[in-house]
Amino acid sequence: MTPDEKSLFLDAVGDVRPLKSGTDVHWEKSQPPRPRRHRDDLQLDNFLTTGFLEIVPLSEPLLFRRDGLQTGVLDKLRKGKYGREASLNLRQQSVERCRTLLYAFILQATRDGLRNLLIVHGRARSDNTHANVVRSYLARWLPEFDEVQAFAEAQPQHGGSGACYVSLRKSALAKLDNRERHAARRG
Repeated sequence: MTPDEKSLFLDAVGDVRPLKSGTDVHWEKSQPPRPRRHRDDLQLDNFLTTGFLEIVPLSEPLLFRRDGLQTGVLDKLRKGKYGREASLNLRQQSVERCRTLLYAFILQATRDGLRNLLIVHGRARSDNTHANVVRSYLARWLPEFDEVQAFAEAQPQHGGSGACYVSLRKSALAKLDNRERHAARRG
């Protein structure tokens, strides 16, 4: 260190005094390193948004039908005539957690070739309760999936206004299987 650097240093720390005894200093135990958070690549593609939401009134049942879907299919769905192949419980989950779970659930159901799902969101007592907010998000999110053909409020024995049935499109493999079965009957 040159004399100029030394004088600059002494000017900068001129009124600093050393600590008295070490009794006032308490050293914290070193914390173990936090585990690295595993990056969820699945959620990077999640297109569901949680921005502005128009609340669906409780008096309005959850109901959606994609163009081209037969009315009889929607009627059977509303009456709970299709067997449920999987279900998802979103009760008492944060909206962000519901978004994550729903996205993963629909993708997995599509991969597994499932067609009929039950999503339980919880029964709301008023329009502004958390359960109705989740219900309103479902009404917005489900049509965003191309795989979703329709959804409707569940029957009382399956959760009533606190749940909804979801119908997914047939997978390409299921369509081919169906075509082969019907071709065998005709031929």
